[in-house]
Amino acid sequence: MSDTILKLLSRGAGAHTAIGAPETPDLGFDGLRQHVRKTIGTLRCLGIGRNDRVAIVLPNGPDMASAFVSVAAAATTAPLNPAYRDEEFEFYLSDLNAKALIVDADGDSPATAVAERLGVGVLRLTTRSTEAAGLFDLRGEAVDEPSGDADAAAEDIALVLHTSGTTSRPKIVPLSHANTCASAKNISATLSLDPEDRCLNVMPLFHIHGLMAAVLASLSAGASVHCPPGFNALGFFSWLDEVRPTWYTAVPTMHQAILARAERNREIIGRSRLRLIRSSSASLPPQVMAELEEVFGVPVIESYGMTEAAHQMASNPLPPKPRKPGSVGLPAGPEIAILGEAGALQPQGAQGEVAIRGDNVTTGYETNPEANAGAFTDGWFRTGDLGFFDEDGYLTITGRLKEIINRGGEKISPREVDEVLTGHDAVAQAVTFAVPHGKLGEDVAAAVVLREGRSLTEKELRDFAAERLAAFKVPRTVVFLDEIPKGATGKLQRIGLAEQLALTKTIVAVQ
Repeated sequence: MSDTILKLLSRGAGAHTAIGAPETPDLGFDGLRQHVRKTIGTLRCLGIGRNDRVAIVLPNGPDMASAFVSVAAAATTAPLNPAYRDEEFEFYLSDLNAKALIVDADGDSPATAVAERLGVGVLRLTTRSTEAAGLFDLRGEAVDEPSGDADAAAEDIALVLHTSGTTSRPKIVPLSHANTCASAKNISATLSLDPEDRCLNVMPLFHIHGLMAAVLASLSAGASVHCPPGFNALGFFSWLDEVRPTWYTAVPTMHQAILARAERNREIIGRSRLRLIRSSSASLPPQVMAELEEVFGVPVIESYGMTEAAHQMASNPLPPKPRKPGSVGLPAGPEIAILGEAGALQPQGAQGEVAIRGDNVTTGYETNPEANAGAFTDGWFRTGDLGFFDEDGYLTITGRLKEIINRGGEKISPREVDEVLTGHDAVAQAVTFAVPHGKLGEDVAAAVVLREGRSLTEKELRDFAAERLAAFKVPRTVVFLDEIPKGATGKLQRIGLAEQLALTKTIVAVQ
């Protein structure tokens, strides 16, 4: 098995496409390998060696994909969200102890001024617009004496990302070459990728999902990844027609946006080459899975991942094995166990905390012994997710420990309520969350987006839920929105939603 990114790139046939983009010539594997070697040489001349931190702030597209692979092969890559503001860039560049920052030479990112203020070297990326996708040049002042480092080794850190930090200070997750290569292999095996596969990547490339599942898994299989400029539901079907992908991977909100425009693009869907659709990074409502399979006529594979596992942990399998709506499938890489509160292994069918261990799992958060002490038990990494295995070995995630609603001692899984609410044919999206309650401590609330052209009252939705849920689980507060707040990857936000919707005052809900 390849244990470094350079070795991983060796599989692809020379002239076979590695990286592509709409309206741009494709870059073959020989061209990519030459480009990576050239970039390693450039970085070494600029004083950047193995394990030096290089932050990347670039828009989605083939240059970002190529920069991720090239920098990771030479040093340690740290992709950052281009939408961050000045204060956020200052935090992340400082926290990472970045030695250099790569930015678009033609862009005006505030990261540039922040880096200069912090004394971080700025490298400007210039695209070779008339050449193949992903080819670029780097220019900037040397940040140190030229480095004579050899190629990166398996134990070197290829990628660092921060956790979301929704409830605490973001933690740094270091992922070695061995971690990332193991994850790419796991995903490739799960999806049976081969050199003829073409992935259409609509995920942001500052997030583990797009970096691992779309880019690295494809390249590890000698297959190609095609990178449009970010997700655009209006442009998706033209890319589907031009790129002719065999699969794409996305979060549920993206799938829903695609479905909303599917009817007017029936002809394109009819001539598409898709053989599968993948969903990850958030729970896929069973109704959305069924609609995707009906519209596109291909299996929808729901997977379960997180940054600390270099993405994939479990996945529903391809046919002829069954896919179970509402389940994240079978272990698909690391070992998975269910632990009790004291850390004891739980039997099949018992709910507990999902824990993992394996080659793709980080060895621990950086410079954070307190977080590591709470995250690891006897070699198992505790994910913070609650779940159980069914009789067939399929894993169901029932919620996050931090998201469980405690209503007067009754513990409620928001995901269970979400699934019931989205079962109403007028509901497009629903997110259940806790709000303060004067007597119970917490009560149940839900934010709901209705399908276009549909109407529904709070009472009607509560009555619908009351027929399917125990009384204490029925939302006492329902807020109808045009759009539910999303994170940078398009994932619906649950933690912090009460604050965003100004529902943090202690209330006594209507009974």
